[in-house]
Amino acid sequence: MTAGATTRATAGRTAGTAHRRHVGSTEIVYLALAGILVVAGVLVAVRGGNLFAQGNVSYMLTQTSLLGFVAVGQTLVILCRSLDLSVGYVVALCSLIGATTMAGDPARVWLGVVAALAVAAGVGLVNGLVISGLNVNPFIATLGTGLIVKGFLDTRFKGPEGEVPFAFQTFGYTRLGPVPVSTIVMLLVAAAAFVLLTRTRAGYHMFAVGGNLDVARLSGVRTSRTLVLAHVLCSLCAGIAGLLIAARFGTGNALVYSYGLDLDSIAAVVLGGTLLFGGRGSVVGTVGGVAILAVLDTAFNVLDVNPFFKDVLRGVIIIAAVALYARRQIDPASRRVRFGAKASAARGGDVA
Repeated sequence: MTAGATTRATAGRTAGTAHRRHVGSTEIVYLALAGILVVAGVLVAVRGGNLFAQGNVSYMLTQTSLLGFVAVGQTLVILCRSLDLSVGYVVALCSLIGATTMAGDPARVWLGVVAALAVAAGVGLVNGLVISGLNVNPFIATLGTGLIVKGFLDTRFKGPEGEVPFAFQTFGYTRLGPVPVSTIVMLLVAAAAFVLLTRTRAGYHMFAVGGNLDVARLSGVRTSRTLVLAHVLCSLCAGIAGLLIAARFGTGNALVYSYGLDLDSIAAVVLGGTLLFGGRGSVVGTVGGVAILAVLDTAFNVLDVNPFFKDVLRGVIIIAAVALYARRQIDPASRRVRFGAKASAARGGDVA
């Protein structure tokens, strides 16, 4: 075969591959979000309401900000083929640490924020070290850590405690038009996580560890350090959510752990297209998954849907989304190419 023919054949294969490119998971998430907005808007309008009234939009965005902080952090650990079931307890603990440290004094706001985030980082560090150092399953390790925190909360705090100064309560209530400041902060945190995953070596390492732990180790990735970093960042995001809770309530509350933020955050991450087996996904998709859950909750509340039926519908949507991703293997290019090349080189070396 001549060089020209080879070039044309290669170009043809490339064009055919581009033509057959599957729709990415992120695109599907936002198409689904648009469809759900349209359907929910029509259903609410038929009942004589307006889903897009300022109050409903503000509620939607408020729900997005709280769950969004936790889900962004959860994305990082799931990408590493890990999991964090302690986030709900960390949220409750940090709301109390922040509120009791501030003690109603505006001059102590910075101290309360630092204390809450330091405690959150400590919990994440313990999770990461137990999982990477002792080889404990992430489900068991983070559940155990969460139960330890729960025991401390139930023993030490009998109800709401502490006082958040009005200056910090603005974090929970201030809006720019219909958009809460907390939502803007959440989007900034999501943007920082996006940059981390797509523009830094640590982000590439997270994809590598989730894609194939052994290949990542052979490629020179410090897998234990990557897992610890992911868990510390996840707990820090939960700590920010705890500070948001404290700002909204004006006090810390131990019962926040009953909100189900741990499972909801995992559902949002999976709904956003991130694989539970790690190595594939994006923070952008997670934000879309969080938005879908927020829209559904708002529409269900406006329509006064039975709570049991609400949970059934949410479960059906999540299962359908996961089944779709598993069936189509959407967005195969989301794995990091450079680590795919290293994996091929490692296999070639083994064969040689």
